[in-house]
Amino acid sequence: MIKAIEYRYIDREKSWLCFNARVLQEAADPTVPLLDRLRFLGIFSNNLDEFFRVRFAAIRRLTLSGETGEKILGGITAQQLVKDITTIVIKQQSESLRILSLIEKELEKEGVFIINEKEISKEQEGYIHDFFIQKVSPALVTIILNDLAEFPLLRDTSGYLAVKLVMKSEPEVEKGSFLGFKKSKKDIRYAVIEIPKTLNRFVVLPANGDKQYIILLDDVIRYNLHSIFNIFEYESISAHMIKITRDAQLEFDSDIGKSFAEKISESVRDRRIGEPVRFVYDQSIDKDTLKFFLEKMSIESTDSIIPGGRYHNRRDYMDFPNLSRFDLIYQPKTPLPVDGLALEGSILQKINMQDYLVNAPYQTFAYLIKFLREAALDPKVVSIKITLYRLAKNSQIISSLINAAKNGKKVTVQIELQARFDEASNISYAEQMQTEGINLIFGVKGLKVHSKICVIERMEEKKVRRYGFISTGNFNESTAKIYTDVTLFTSHQQILKDADKVFDFFEVNYRVHRYKHLIISPHYTRNKFYKLIDREIMHALSGKETYIKLKMNSLSDTRMIDKLYDASRAGVKIQLIIRGICCLIPGVKGMSENIEAVSIVDNFLEHSRVFIFGNNDKPEVFISSADFMTRNIDARVEVTCPIYAENIKSELIESFNVGWKGNVKVRIHSEKLDNKYRVRNEEERVYRAQIETYNYYRNQLDVITEEI
Repeated sequence: MIKAIEYRYIDREKSWLCFNARVLQEAADPTVPLLDRLRFLGIFSNNLDEFFRVRFAAIRRLTLSGETGEKILGGITAQQLVKDITTIVIKQQSESLRILSLIEKELEKEGVFIINEKEISKEQEGYIHDFFIQKVSPALVTIILNDLAEFPLLRDTSGYLAVKLVMKSEPEVEKGSFLGFKKSKKDIRYAVIEIPKTLNRFVVLPANGDKQYIILLDDVIRYNLHSIFNIFEYESISAHMIKITRDAQLEFDSDIGKSFAEKISESVRDRRIGEPVRFVYDQSIDKDTLKFFLEKMSIESTDSIIPGGRYHNRRDYMDFPNLSRFDLIYQPKTPLPVDGLALEGSILQKINMQDYLVNAPYQTFAYLIKFLREAALDPKVVSIKITLYRLAKNSQIISSLINAAKNGKKVTVQIELQARFDEASNISYAEQMQTEGINLIFGVKGLKVHSKICVIERMEEKKVRRYGFISTGNFNESTAKIYTDVTLFTSHQQILKDADKVFDFFEVNYRVHRYKHLIISPHYTRNKFYKLIDREIMHALSGKETYIKLKMNSLSDTRMIDKLYDASRAGVKIQLIIRGICCLIPGVKGMSENIEAVSIVDNFLEHSRVFIFGNNDKPEVFISSADFMTRNIDARVEVTCPIYAENIKSELIESFNVGWKGNVKVRIHSEKLDNKYRVRNEEERVYRAQIETYNYYRNQLDVITEEI
């Protein structure tokens, strides 16, 4: 627990682990469908993997640099923080195993059985044997370790079975002994088997009446260990799962003869040999086996060594088969249309008349694809400019841009090659687009480009007219099904002129432009939001109506937090919906008593950034690609866009208020990091923010239909 009277901020890493604990709460929630509870376990594990590869690795590097005595955010040393994180993670891992066990028992009540290699029936033996011979065996990589001069590189994206073979041996004769023999020392061989990533981790076995069976690929391999090692004369064999996590920091060489893309590509390849930062093992493993692997892999005591259960890489549970049991998953809601916009006809003509907002996944992301496909075919469109950060596999965005290039449009794409863990995918897409004649920009030295903007130019009456969209999220049709993000479609010429200047900055980045409407990081965001907060403070001190409502993923910039503390002390009422990291401590007398902060974790991932300032009953509303994190404000190219259309402004304010009124799936941020749920009064009806948001948009359509 962090003492609010001692510190003004919550440690960022602990706050992130607190967020991941909220994901784990969803896995434990009995009101969540069972198969979705498994999905949340997978998300929890995947999040933790990335945390260790990035954040924990960075703290560990700090401890190795000798700067362990320096106090960091939260008032502790980096060395102590490493210990604290390890303690928290071990506790969370234990809780995740307990939850998994409970879910499996509940699944059994539903006739779904997850069995291991010791529970295989006679009827299942033949199927599993054939499956192993035909599918698994050809994909296996098995390495005998004892005689290798160098231990093989284990990848941090894979799971492994650590195998111990105790070999048969003949007893040795001992002179002078009563029996003439002495017990020989057993020869032990160790091996490692990589669990194939090309196969689904969960093998669906033939059903038996109403009973459905699943066995993990790990246990299929365990069941067939003799088939793998039958050339050896052993008396016992065992296999336990291990997993390594490596530092994912990219290192760039200084060779000026290499292109930026080449340096990124080489750095991504080098990531696979990054320093180990976490080793997770089956806690039932033999001590000598564990010692062998730790020594051979040079896992030191300073690294995070986590005892776990029988199975690791539980992120694979995100892809657990649904078994056609649609009663055990959330029922998907059909994305709604936006009033006035259709997927037939010209979307550009509609945008020419007024601005539109798309709130995915409540409303369909298909409008973005429609916009680009129309621009690709429209003879009057002469150019398309777009920023890309994370893309879907087989991206329709890329397909549309290539189509535009083939139709003679000048297409300019700023693609961020340093989008973490998407580097290889983005390099591949960049090569594909370059082949098709698309002009590529690889960002600004020292700055990631995280903005989400698109501008097209169309010749109308011998003049260039711009159309475009600005979003809070990635142009990714896959994540748009589960990430909440808002996108503004506009033909506001001044806004789009500013957006065009952002692309000019990409091309000539030593020139800092002035913008009349957009707020651009790293040059203007901090000062602009300081001014907006200061205005609310001024109104509060003058006795005028004032408030601030902020929705974002993370809030960790200490100077921005201090500014919000100033506003609270002046009497400004502040409501924060912060899904992830929140380093601000709300509700502290004399510092933040006018600040409330909550987190919504539910079926969709809350990802949109919406900023609302009361301005004496003349609210100003913004959407943004930026969180209030130092990197977003000072070290990335981000775009914050004002909302001028009164109907869209009202829509975003109401959407925020709907989220704020939630009384389930809502946790309260506090210095205790205890993830307490917002308390619902007995007379209150259940108000689930994401369901109510969908209903809000559906009801808007119903009202319009009735008026017609």
